[in-house]
Amino acid sequence: MNLVDSCGWLEYLADGPNADYFSGPLLDTDNLLVPAICIHEVFKKILSEAGEDRAMQMAAAMMQSQIVDLDADLAVESARLSHKHKLPLADGVILAAAERFNAMIYTQDRHFRGLPNVRYIEKKSG
Repeated sequence: MNLVDSCGWLEYLADGPNADYFSGPLLDTDNLLVPAICIHEVFKKILSEAGEDRAMQMAAAMMQSQIVDLDADLAVESARLSHKHKLPLADGVILAAAERFNAMIYTQDRHFRGLPNVRYIEKKSG
């Protein structure tokens, strides 16, 4: 299974310099996990930049894969991982979701750099 974090989704949707890096796991929807928190982050960003219609379209596209809801067990595990690795809330939830399903995380978020089961690429400007 694969999991692309929010910044990867946004990079792909904006056709940024690392868009191709994220295209493989994003297009393999049968093997793609999408934590609900990623839908929140992507929706919020697109809402502010492109409006509600575009944000709803992206949320619908994200929901075509396996959604990982934030339940009580995942909340506790994500808090533990956030504390251990000094991660922000959303990143802790993403890491816990990936661990729950033995998924590989694709990201350009430095918070994940060096963690196991993470494929990190440096964010390029441009």
